[in-house]
Formats: sequence, C-alpha cells, structure tokens
Amino acid sequence: MKKLAFVITTPPNSNLTATAINMITTALKMNINVAGVFFYQSGVLNGSKHLALPNDEYQAHKQWQQLHLDYALPLHLCATAAEKHGLNDDIDDQKISNINDAFTLSGLGELVELNVNADRLIQL
Repeated sequence: MKKLAFVITTPPNSNLTATAINMITTALKMNINVAGVFFYQSGVLNGSKHLALPNDEYQAHKQWQQLHLDYALPLHLCATAAEKHGLNDDIDDQKISNINDAFTLSGLGELVELNVNADRLIQL
C-alpha cells in the first residue's frame, strides 16, 4: 500500500488548501496511509487557534482539526514559519499558546522524516 505525505504552503482561505483537504480526505477514506501533513510558509496559518473566517467561507482550519480527530492525522507546523507568522506556544513566557491543539510545532527534520517514510510527497 502506498503512503502519502503532504506539504501545505497555502493559507486557510486558499482554494489550494481546500483541494489539499479534499485529497487527504479521499485518500484516508480509500484506506491510503497518510503519514502526516507539514505546514510551511503561509500554510502555518491553518494552525492558528484564533483564526476567524466568515461563516459563508470554507472553514479549512476546522476541517484540519476534524481530520486530526477522525484519523489521528499528524499535523506539523514549521516552528520557524509559525513564529514568523505570529504563532507561538509560549507567548510572553506565560505558557499561553495561540496554536490549535490539533497541531504540533516541528522542525524541518520532521519534513525530512515524512518524506523518507512516504512513497509520495505532495505539495500544495
């Protein structure tokens, strides 16, 4: 069986983010193993705890959270990109996080690990 890994570089309001969610959902429903998702560049915004999109827009961040809950899908945020976009798990040394609990801060080593363990790496 093939194993896939994904790199998401697009923000939550991008059509490519919705496409990635649809691809991953379809793969998981077809019992294709998804090793994990690595969020890089503006893609890290998908992991914001305080993201608020208008109700009539696609709620990508909620879809990621649901995929994590339903399939225990690992969701990795690039720590450096997250910091550049104002996301941090230790705001003002108060142990307060503005990152959703479904996401894990990771380094580029995690991206390498996903790539090594997957048969295909798909970037959107």
